[in-house]
Amino acid sequence: MKRTLAVILIAILSFSLLAGCGKSGDDKKIVVGATPTPHGEILEVAKEVLAEQGYELEINEFTEYAQLNPALDAGDLDANYFQHQPYLDDFNAKNNTNLVSIGGIHYEPLGLYPGKTSSIEEIQDGAQIAVPNDTTNEARALLLLQDAGLIKLDPDAGLEATKMDIIENPKNLEIVEIEAAQLARALEDVDMAVINGNYALQAGLNAATDALAKEEKDSLAATTYVNIVAVREEDKDNEKLKALVDALKSDKVKEFIEEKYKGAVVVMD
Repeated sequence: MKRTLAVILIAILSFSLLAGCGKSGDDKKIVVGATPTPHGEILEVAKEVLAEQGYELEINEFTEYAQLNPALDAGDLDANYFQHQPYLDDFNAKNNTNLVSIGGIHYEPLGLYPGKTSSIEEIQDGAQIAVPNDTTNEARALLLLQDAGLIKLDPDAGLEATKMDIIENPKNLEIVEIEAAQLARALEDVDMAVINGNYALQAGLNAATDALAKEEKDSLAATTYVNIVAVREEDKDNEKLKALVDALKSDKVKEFIEEKYKGAVVVMD
């Protein structure tokens, strides 16, 4: 009996030691969810920076950004990198979650791209303009259309504006709400479309060179819609996640962004 107890105790001790080793290893592994372009590409460079510090970065790419916050909240990810603060705030409010930002990295200028109509001056009465159909990005798209002189919004609508808040529409534009990932594909069917930076890049479009109008670096949109690293609230002071943010803000990553995207992705100071 004593021998049996001794064997059991040794087994328990061995398991505890193994578990302890595993936990220690996990402290050096960071699992991050991201959309492929540009976030996944940027993370690949950050991965090299983190490796020099002894961290292992695992990048899980999602083609639909609506899946990323649920995956983070469920504990499948340590962090995600794809969204701006208004999108995160909207998600938390609608889902009773407590995800938080631990750092802003870059912003992607939203652009108005030509479809069947090639310039703003050529827009005809009743033209169709497609915009993202999620709350925060639709407001952002409408603000860009306002800046381009095409519509005027109710000033009280702010970052929650929808097409119902358009108070002046001299050309009777038809605002077509489409899921953000589908906007580039919809270009051939509409006169113009306002497309998120990541989806524009995936379609071979660059806001700096191809857009008819875009958000500028010194605009309210640039500071409001900076892309962030999000984590669960209880992990906001986690050292390995702080290391992730530092890597994304490193000179190596900044140089990569400037050379690779040529203005389609803008590093925040």
